[in-house]
Amino acid sequence: MNILINDRECQAQTGDRLLDVARANHSHIGYFCGGNAICQTCYVKVLEGAKLLSPMSDAEKAMLSDTLIKEGTRMACQATIEKPGTISLLTTVEEATRITLSNPGLVPDYMGKMGWESAVKFTDTIAFQAQRETTGHPIEPTELLFDVVKGIGDAIQLVIDAVQSAFGLKRPEAKPEPAKAEVEEHCDVTAVDGTVACRNGHGKLETPEALKVHEHSCAACN
Repeated sequence: MNILINDRECQAQTGDRLLDVARANHSHIGYFCGGNAICQTCYVKVLEGAKLLSPMSDAEKAMLSDTLIKEGTRMACQATIEKPGTISLLTTVEEATRITLSNPGLVPDYMGKMGWESAVKFTDTIAFQAQRETTGHPIEPTELLFDVVKGIGDAIQLVIDAVQSAFGLKRPEAKPEPAKAEVEEHCDVTAVDGTVACRNGHGKLETPEALKVHEHSCAACN
């Protein structure tokens, strides 16, 4: 099935996390904690298909304000696709980028709003993080480190792809290997009118030295 992330068609399957779909399709999304419900950067606004996604998780209830929930906001690291159908998403990172490019004057208001919505859930967020082990959301340090490093790597690649796209740059294509020169047919020589000549049409070989070179290298004679 296909879903739209930031107006871009992405391939997905039921059971996939929205975060994994975005990452696999190189869509603009934040995931600095590697998808472990810590950094709060993978917020997405569900524009269509909310009923096709998994129910709100404990992490989302703890970290998303009522206002954001009413606006259709989900955490991409928590929401999974449960039913096939049409799904359309706008990531918070992309939303902020579009506001910056289209109307920079609105950026302070947008950032203030998002900051406030995080602040009103600060206590619940801290409580959730402190009780992860007992609420079924444990974090394995090694796995977390791996996820973070992979997330950073994906983010860097996304930036590189964006720069290449913006400036019309392409990765250099591998040059095809030159075709191997065909091995010259071995030249046979024979005596003609008391002189030595090549049977393959290279002409007469006037000296013994020329004959020796011709036999070893198949060089055309003059």
